[in-house]
Amino acid sequence: MYPNWILQRAYLTPFRKALTFKKQSWTFQELNDESIKRARQLVTLGIQQGDRIAIMGPSKPELVIMMYACMHLQCEMVMLNRRLSQDELAYQLEDSEAVAVLVADEDVEKLPTETTYHLFSAIEKGAEGAVDIVKEWPLHQTTTIMYTSGTTGFPKGVRQTVGNHQASATASVLNIGLQAQDVWLCAVPLFHISGFSILVRSLLYGNQIFLYEQFDVESIAQNIMDGDVTHMSVVAVTLERILHTLEQRNARASSYFKLMLAGGGPVPVDYLARAHALNLAVAQTYGMTETSSQTATLASEDAMRKIGSAGKPLFFNQIMIAEPNAKGEGEICIRGPHVTPGYIGRFAQKNATKAGWLHTGDIGYVDEEGYLFVIDRRADLIISGGENIYPAEIENVLLTHPAVKEAGVCGMPDEQWGQVPIAFIVLNEQVSVEQLKAFCLQKLAKYKVPKEMIITDSLPRNGADKLLRRKLLQ
Repeated sequence: MYPNWILQRAYLTPFRKALTFKKQSWTFQELNDESIKRARQLVTLGIQQGDRIAIMGPSKPELVIMMYACMHLQCEMVMLNRRLSQDELAYQLEDSEAVAVLVADEDVEKLPTETTYHLFSAIEKGAEGAVDIVKEWPLHQTTTIMYTSGTTGFPKGVRQTVGNHQASATASVLNIGLQAQDVWLCAVPLFHISGFSILVRSLLYGNQIFLYEQFDVESIAQNIMDGDVTHMSVVAVTLERILHTLEQRNARASSYFKLMLAGGGPVPVDYLARAHALNLAVAQTYGMTETSSQTATLASEDAMRKIGSAGKPLFFNQIMIAEPNAKGEGEICIRGPHVTPGYIGRFAQKNATKAGWLHTGDIGYVDEEGYLFVIDRRADLIISGGENIYPAEIENVLLTHPAVKEAGVCGMPDEQWGQVPIAFIVLNEQVSVEQLKAFCLQKLAKYKVPKEMIITDSLPRNGADKLLRRKLLQ
């Protein structure tokens, strides 16, 4: 048994600032008091301790308090992605068998028709019932359920336990360090593992969260320049937007800013070099929904020496490369206390691990010093004339061209070669497709150069701004 994180943090540091949103702040005691009140309001709706509850809303304090209320009730929270279609949400609600749906007022129209729900505003005005808030949680208790993006077939509902989240947060902080006065800027969705893990670290280590409802590059760049925050979580596309804004302003990161934690897929080497020039420490990390966030992270002192690496496994974690080829490349497998115990719904009988190892479906290798390099998703691999082509390698090259803002590469069926690469590109400035192809020919084998390049206004991304390559051809 481990302490109820919310009660324990409010007991240890009640008056320390916990959350800032726009110009309003809450202490840990205030968040605890508000979330206990909300828990009492939830029980009057018939919600009982241990129930499975679906929850959806934008990243605002109201959502944080509602989630903490559910945690006080030891509910299993199905974290609904507010960017999904009604059909996708309907699948998750049916598959999870959630007994209630809690939704922010502004998101109610996103729900499938005929969904029974409770509005945040109605809950906040409701009567309070009696509830026994337990002081301890078992490690095996499921706290959150997050659906994978469904690379193949149906999305899987991944269970994440108290033990999973606690192990992940502890291993993360053992690696990067975190102090009481640190402030973590959160502009990633709270329904996603990267956002929720920021909440868990705050409760366990007592640091403040600077919450953004949406990614606002101008304001965020100012926070980094002014030293308002010390840490931030990003994906490649949001990192590039921050870099571009700082470069446009001819500005650098404040000396108070400590670390940018970059996940959601490999970060282009060019971005890391640009960040280094701006005094912006970036730690590339590797993790997934099934591992409650980070598994490996590159220490900031290794950022330039091991550029492109996701680092070494964190303290409690292990990584193995299954069935490596002659170059040592194979499927990345993970073992540790942060790995999910399993799934729910239609995948409830599926084992999450084989002989204790989670098989990720990602391709990578570990170098002679033990550093992990993630090459690509196995599902995204392009096999052209018997040659393996990794989309991320082509994207990395395209992103070094000054006219290219974003790039996504996938395989397209081809009668002669089986598959050929095709690129979708968002531009910063005008450039011809012929110029881009000539640029790629200087840096890539001819068979890797995209057979087609399509200029577009945007690329398909999920709720965490991660590129969805499988939707490019659509």
